[in-house]
Amino acid sequence: MSSPASLRRNEPIPSIEQRTKLFRGLADPSRLGILEALRDGPLVVGEIVAATGLTQPNASNHLRCLAECGLVTAERDGRYSRYRLSDSKIEGLLALADDLLTGPAQAIDECRNY
Repeated sequence: MSSPASLRRNEPIPSIEQRTKLFRGLADPSRLGILEALRDGPLVVGEIVAATGLTQPNASNHLRCLAECGLVTAERDGRYSRYRLSDSKIEGLLALADDLLTGPAQAIDECRNY
C-alpha cells in the first residue's frame, strides 16, 4: 500500500504561497461559514443566507470568490444556482480542523499570537 508521501512524489507539490493563499481564504469567517453550511449538502443563496446570517449581496460575493478559487461549484436549478463543495476533500479538511480543535489544538483560544 502506498503512503501519502509516495503518492505525492510524482505530482508537483503546491508551493508555500499557494497553501498560504488557500488557508488565508479559509480564514475569512464569512467564507468559512459558507463552506460549513455546504457540508450538509447543496444550497441556494437564500438558504446560505439563512444558515450564515450574511446578507444576500455579501454571500453572493463570497460564493463568487469560492467558486473562482475552485472550492465550490454551482449548478442551475430553475431560476437559482445551487452551490455545493467542489470536492469531498474540502469537507474532509473541515472535519480535520474540527478534530484538531478538539484535540491537539484545543488551546487555540488562549493563543495570543494569532
